[in-house]
Amino acid sequence: TGNFPYNISTQIVFKTLEHKDRIPEFTGMFQKEVALRICASEGSKTYGILSVLAQAFYDAEYLFTVPPTVFIPPPKVDSGVLRLRRKESYKHIGCEEDQLFKVVKLAFQQRRKTLRNSLKTMALSDRFRESVILNQRPEQLSVQDFIQLTAAIYKDLESTEKND
Repeated sequence: TGNFPYNISTQIVFKTLEHKDRIPEFTGMFQKEVALRICASEGSKTYGILSVLAQAFYDAEYLFTVPPTVFIPPPKVDSGVLRLRRKESYKHIGCEEDQLFKVVKLAFQQRRKTLRNSLKTMALSDRFRESVILNQRPEQLSVQDFIQLTAAIYKDLESTEKND
């Protein structure tokens, strides 16, 4: 539990993910926008890398807003308290963790492009490149969709390497 410096809040969440074996639950106060981004669902403008990766391993819950007036001196922003509870299945999410991080980061680097364009640096087979899911933009995919996409991409990459 903590009230974190807003300028390093995303690094704190990434460190939590890195050490998730030792952090079953995490409650913290962040800048409201960051807390909402971590808890955002697909389809939201704030849904992104942090949302997908945090929610792959934790259940994220926005608890409440804290107004600037409760602080001395008052900050210029609202604060938000969020809780992350590690999922029981966090060790077996359905794909390799490092692969998920790579796919999600690549996908959101160009968030306005379709997945076909944002993932073009990956050596996918022509058949896989025709997958309907690649017509979507990253913010349209749920966390589970990203996990399934990652597993499918790496299965495709393995079969492509075997055929070379």
